[in-house]
Amino acid sequence: MRVLLTGVDGYIGSLLGPMLLDAGHDVVGVDTGFYRDGWLYSDPGHWARSPQTLCKDLRSISTEDLAGMDAVIHLAELSNDPLGNTVPEVTREINHLGSLRLAKLAKDAGVPRFVYTSSCSVYGAGSGEFLTEEAPVNPQTIYAECKVKVERDVGALADDTFSPVFLRNATAYGASPRMRFDIVLNNLSALAWVTKRIAMTSDGTPWRPLVHVLDICHAARCALEAPRDAIHNERFNVGQDGDNYRVKEIAEIVGEVFTGCEVTFGSLDGDSRSYRVSFDKIHAQLPGFKCSWSALSGAQQLRAVFERIQMPPETFEFRAFTRLKQLRYLMETRQVDDDLFWTTP
Repeated sequence: MRVLLTGVDGYIGSLLGPMLLDAGHDVVGVDTGFYRDGWLYSDPGHWARSPQTLCKDLRSISTEDLAGMDAVIHLAELSNDPLGNTVPEVTREINHLGSLRLAKLAKDAGVPRFVYTSSCSVYGAGSGEFLTEEAPVNPQTIYAECKVKVERDVGALADDTFSPVFLRNATAYGASPRMRFDIVLNNLSALAWVTKRIAMTSDGTPWRPLVHVLDICHAARCALEAPRDAIHNERFNVGQDGDNYRVKEIAEIVGEVFTGCEVTFGSLDGDSRSYRVSFDKIHAQLPGFKCSWSALSGAQQLRAVFERIQMPPETFEFRAFTRLKQLRYLMETRQVDDDLFWTTP
């Protein structure tokens, strides 16, 4: 298949692009390049290939860019919650309106399949029960609110010629060359490596479902290759039931891998997000999908990477590995304007 992959230079995309090429697909990447300053490690034996990439803002993609494509896999949005709260209107412009515009362009160009990476954060504050795809959504942040709106509006475009599918990913973790240290397991693992302490600011009681970044990539590939009837306008929670954890349990797992670290907890910090998620549907209905990783094996993978590159504190603290830090830097140095378009020197 000929695939347009947005966000190809991001945390997920830098792994998914080579995976799709290895599977025999013809991939064209699109990325605006906000996070290209950061590259944690190289593994040429495994990721020697990378897609041809258009350096382009999501909001500037044209019908011509979509000509001849069999599918779009759409990753490129502003992530995560703190970033969305910092630039709320730009987040809505990119994440909701930009994604909807891309889907409409794809449909107009005759692209039959649109794979959208949504998020389990749409559930927001749950009751403690395992939430299925039929559960009411309850977004607590602008980021999650935009995910809900994209699912609604792009889903309304579905017809006999256009099949969207929505992958509600659990909270990602695991090693990637375009690393993120602003997601919970990655952050705690890096803190353990650098400081020998795992200091939680909260009491660690909220629930979070986790999923390894390579399992997210695998789900996207399965959604791309599945028969149309299996994915047409469907929503899938991406993960596995055994990887629903309280945050304090994630800290304890990291402590098992990074031995000798002190694990401490604070008081409840007012974060209302807490949800457990059922992943029965994706394992039953998406052909070929299964998870290969657990939180424990992911923490072990991260430790192996940190040891191999002898990661110093300044690498962990480098702005490009934290979404909010990098975007603030680009804005403060006027490399991007207030709407996050690149400026001309």
